[in-house]
Amino acid sequence: MSGRGSHVQPYLRWGCLGLAVVIAVAAMSSDADARSRRARHHKAAAASSYNPPTASIVVDGNSGKVLQASNADAERHPASLTKMMTLYMLFERLDSGKVKLTSEMPVSSHAAAQAPSKMGLKPGETIKVETAIKAIVTKSANDVAVVIGEYLGGDEPSFARMMTAKARSLGMMRTTYRNASGLPNDEQVTTARDQALLGRALQDRFPNYFAYFATRSFTYQGRTVRGHNRLLGSVDGVDGIKTGYIRASGFNIVTSVNRDNRHIVAVVFGGRTARARDAVVRNLIDDTIKVAAVRRTTPPVSEGTAVAETKLPAAPPAPAADPRAQTAVAAVDAPEPGSTDPIKPNAVKTLMVRPGKTQLAALSELPPSSRKMMPPAHTASVSLIATVKSDLPPPPPGAGPGVLGVLPAKADVSSGTKVASAAATVPVGSAPAPVEPASAPPAKARSGWMIQVGAFPEEKSAKERLSAAQTKAKQQLGEAAPFTEKVAKGERSLYRARFAGLDKPQAEAACKHLKQSEIPCMLIRN
Repeated sequence: MSGRGSHVQPYLRWGCLGLAVVIAVAAMSSDADARSRRARHHKAAAASSYNPPTASIVVDGNSGKVLQASNADAERHPASLTKMMTLYMLFERLDSGKVKLTSEMPVSSHAAAQAPSKMGLKPGETIKVETAIKAIVTKSANDVAVVIGEYLGGDEPSFARMMTAKARSLGMMRTTYRNASGLPNDEQVTTARDQALLGRALQDRFPNYFAYFATRSFTYQGRTVRGHNRLLGSVDGVDGIKTGYIRASGFNIVTSVNRDNRHIVAVVFGGRTARARDAVVRNLIDDTIKVAAVRRTTPPVSEGTAVAETKLPAAPPAPAADPRAQTAVAAVDAPEPGSTDPIKPNAVKTLMVRPGKTQLAALSELPPSSRKMMPPAHTASVSLIATVKSDLPPPPPGAGPGVLGVLPAKADVSSGTKVASAAATVPVGSAPAPVEPASAPPAKARSGWMIQVGAFPEEKSAKERLSAAQTKAKQQLGEAAPFTEKVAKGERSLYRARFAGLDKPQAEAACKHLKQSEIPCMLIRN
């Protein structure tokens, strides 16, 4: 009996141990389920209390009409929608042939250190342009966005300024960029209307490269990278373009839909979740696509084509025999520094006429009537300088048309004496022929077209931009007169850099050439 009991005891011990294990596992499972329920509850509570600011707009790509709008001009953070402009800048370089899809872009330590979402690039590596485009479109990789910014702009802050200038030239007046990725920055702002404009511009200007926005996945170093845009492939006609999220903005999206010859661009800001955002977009598409135009009537969206009617100061009255200064003042709204935003003049212009040194004049250069009146042998030289401020230094020796701040003077038809822009000889001993003061822009440019290549907080910067534009587009600008114009709003002052005296084809050709040289340009009708 004792023998049989000794054999049974081990089985009893193992049975009890197994039962204890089952009970423990059940308890652990129950505890895990409880934790999971609590986590879901906390997540749901957090989602219910998260209410980012909303905004939306739907624009008809064929007619340009707004089909729906809610807070469309309210300030919002673009988040990863920023990368639409990053790619716009890259597409522009590709389109001009300055960059190729096979070009290799280096990865810096700054780029590699960006917060997710990212590709995990390492400092010293390179990434091809085409791979970078796909990584931006699908994974919205922040490290790749910075690589592009540094490759095109030298450093990210400089690239952000280029992006902002490009936004202004497109008409995105309420958009400011501070980085290439869209990672949180309080000063990086936009509106739903501006993002719709950018979405249309990308498709109008770069139809071939726009096709990349339909990429749903791609393979990188043996792994498949999938996109965030769940509307691609699930909503009829959706062909891009970009999603975004940061806590301050909520879940955002810009969506392009081409269906049955109709084209709309829908923008939504402030989704509490990606699913909620997508549901709003689906509803907007269903509500508006059926009333969209079936024929294209609006011109393509592109930068530098917006025309602003700018009223110039009235022509100055005829000067006295010895004019010293004449000032014209008007009122304006000033754009952001460095922008090409066309604005109504509030310019302060001062014309200075300075006597130069006496010079000998040959009698053969004068008409016969003047030679008879000529006393012996010397003439006075007059230098005409059109400047913004009266305290600017005189122009350099030999300055003539095309030198910044110097405009050509007119000829005195009555006497037959041509008055040069830098130094004109007139007989001494007789009253000099009246010379109409130069103005900025010159009299010949009071009708026709001008171009603006920037507005800056310092006049020196404006003149440097004019000089750079002259160097890049000497043939296209021809005899266009460069000038700077001071504008003010409150305590702020800016200097606009402009060329006057162009007809429309000349202005368009000059702007096109300058933009290819990375100089912003805007047409302005006088």
